[in-house]
Amino acid sequence: MTLSVTPIYAALMALLFVVLAANVIRLRRAHRVSLGAGKVDALDRAIRAHGNYSEYVPFALLLMAFYEVAGASAVEIHVYGLLLLVGRVAHATAIIKKRSRLPLRVIGMALTFSVLISCALRLLFQSL
Repeated sequence: MTLSVTPIYAALMALLFVVLAANVIRLRRAHRVSLGAGKVDALDRAIRAHGNYSEYVPFALLLMAFYEVAGASAVEIHVYGLLLLVGRVAHATAIIKKRSRLPLRVIGMALTFSVLISCALRLLFQSL
């Protein structure tokens, strides 16, 4: 079986990764901070949004790819991909915004965890 759906989401997630990185770069330039956050709240939030994204997305995409190769339907992988994409956008938006957006952040993590846990459990059950 070949990968036909997961690469779509990998590409979309890569584009969002670049957007988050560009936001960090923009704020570093604006505040003349080359390393760390320099006590700039907006830069600290941008760094964490980018960092959190980079911590979760690769692992989720890897699990999706394994599950797709293991025979998951295209519809199922699209559902996981959309949940992951929406979750990561929600979470990044919640962290970047100055005013607390805790509900949006919780939704983002819940969607991300649902993809990670569901794919992991399905792979385990298929493998055993």
